[in-house]
Amino acid sequence: MKPRAGGALTSIMIVLTLTTGMIEAVSFLALGPVFTAMQTGNLLLLAFALTGAAGLSPAAAGVSGAGFVVGAVLGSLLESSVDTRGRRWFVPALLAEGLLLGGAALVAWRTGVVGPAGPVAGHHFAVTALVAAAMGVRNITTLRVRVPDVPTTLSTRALTAFLGGLPRVADPRIGSGARPEGRRFASIGAMFAGGLLGAWLLHEGVGPAAVLGVPCALALFLGVAFWVAPEGRTSQPG
Repeated sequence: MKPRAGGALTSIMIVLTLTTGMIEAVSFLALGPVFTAMQTGNLLLLAFALTGAAGLSPAAAGVSGAGFVVGAVLGSLLESSVDTRGRRWFVPALLAEGLLLGGAALVAWRTGVVGPAGPVAGHHFAVTALVAAAMGVRNITTLRVRVPDVPTTLSTRALTAFLGGLPRVADPRIGSGARPEGRRFASIGAMFAGGLLGAWLLHEGVGPAAVLGVPCALALFLGVAFWVAPEGRTSQPG
């Protein structure tokens, strides 16, 4: 089934973008420094770490990359399998992501992963792997949904499109107008707001487990909400 990028679905993807900022705040400030959703940054951190750059861990970056690969592969298998049966694949995609984030939060809580000042140990890698797997699923979901200008796990393209769509410099091949520019601005703002919120919570002494619990709860809530909503009254894909 072809996805439909309605207003409700766009709003959902913007909410997920906000959670990416929170997740990366935990990843970079409490688990690494490492990225789990934005694997471009993670690949660069791995490259820098392999040269012996101070303060970087090739193990953390490698675990994140491996977790992301596993999550993306399993997410693709899950979503395509449900889709080929003619069922709504968006719901299990959100639930799978939420469960992985919940597992990461649980491990962080049980093993005592602390905030930015804590040393990186083995249990950090377990949390990193689970979060990265969730983000692998998220990225597959984003590709399948195809909401324009809201990639959920990076802001470079949204920022570039926003600048290229400004009235006085509008590029006809990029597209302009209130609606696409609004989506782009919301995507950029959501990423910034999520990162700011996540970093502030960690700075104020809120544990990484609790911060990860917010994206987990949102993903699960959205999954359940779409599950119970009549198909004809949602703009969800599939």
